[in-house]
Amino acid sequence: MRLADFRRDLSTKRARSARGACALSLLAACALTLLLGVPAGHTQNKTRPRRTSPTADSAKTSRTSDAAELSGLNSQAKAPGAAGAQNQQAGVQARPQAAGDPRPDDDEIDEDEVVRINSSEVLLPVTVRDGSGALVKNLGREDFKVFEDGREQPLSGLSLRQVPVDVALLVDSSSSVAESFEDFRRAAEEFAGRVGAEDRFCLVKFDDRVELLLDWTKSRLQLRRALNRLTTGVFTRFNDALLLAARDQFQRGERRRALVFLSDGIDSNRGSSTTEAALRALLETQVTVYGIANTEIERARKRSELDGLLGAPESSVRFNQLRIGDLREGLRVLDASEQNLAALTRATGGRLYRPRSFRSLERVYAEIADELRHQYALYYTPTNAARDGRFRRVRVEVGGRGYEVSTRVGYYAPRR
Repeated sequence: MRLADFRRDLSTKRARSARGACALSLLAACALTLLLGVPAGHTQNKTRPRRTSPTADSAKTSRTSDAAELSGLNSQAKAPGAAGAQNQQAGVQARPQAAGDPRPDDDEIDEDEVVRINSSEVLLPVTVRDGSGALVKNLGREDFKVFEDGREQPLSGLSLRQVPVDVALLVDSSSSVAESFEDFRRAAEEFAGRVGAEDRFCLVKFDDRVELLLDWTKSRLQLRRALNRLTTGVFTRFNDALLLAARDQFQRGERRRALVFLSDGIDSNRGSSTTEAALRALLETQVTVYGIANTEIERARKRSELDGLLGAPESSVRFNQLRIGDLREGLRVLDASEQNLAALTRATGGRLYRPRSFRSLERVYAEIADELRHQYALYYTPTNAARDGRFRRVRVEVGGRGYEVSTRVGYYAPRR
């Protein structure tokens, strides 16, 4: 082999060796990078955000988010300020929560705050009427006696028209009440004009779902806009509406709490709440319930149709037996619902109204507003200081005058 050929062959081998070394170096660099990158990625995936204790703002956001459960489509939480106002205009909706569903800690009822001005005082809204049904407005502290579980309690204070009230207006928007919307709109606006300057109201409608149309406000203009968004549904989730309004709308504080509903009270059994659960929630949050039942209106319709069918020839009566049976069952259900509504309103210290026409709604709502303006607010410190979470039965008496006294049947004591 010539020298030139030998040198050329040696040069080729050296080039191949250099390329192999470069490849090995590149492979080693990639492996090193991979080894260094895996721990970093692994550590990042395993790192969890630090958990902080809730602040007042976060608690408020959580409560506002829970209030969105009053309706059924939008699960996005409302934030304070502008975002909350946008949700009010849009009608925030959320799925009602079943009784067995887990709830966040901030959503649990803090019974230490139920109807309490401070850690020891209990607030009882009381309405007094004379034999003719007129409101009695001139009583003093010495005229009242309060009994808790049969034991008289020392009164620490009495006020009249000095404790602001939050009023939730609930309207049944199912097909059975849909024709009352115009009368209800006028009555609700008149009601808002009659409550006190510091009183607030909100608007909730219920049918196939429960929907918060307007959150707490003092503005009649906002109420008018919300009333214009009323639409009809088919079914009636009455119990869900009561329970969710009690738990999500009425928060702790020193204000009186009232709920006014317009409905026949016949639940379609398509929700997750029972009558008993709704009543307990109302008692836990110390809400006084006023009911406006359209049962008399429905009863008159059904009886008129039934009388017409029964007055027909015998062959026609036999032909319409199914409809006749439906009407009789409907009348029975109306009677049972009316009894349940009367028990519900009486237990919470409220009142049941049964107008014969939707044209009477304005008068009825005005009467409720007048009662709320002239309620007595009794304060007392229970002699039973046990924090056992048990139900305490309460009775209020006005001696020697034959007055009718209305207040809630009791309250739940705070837990330890």
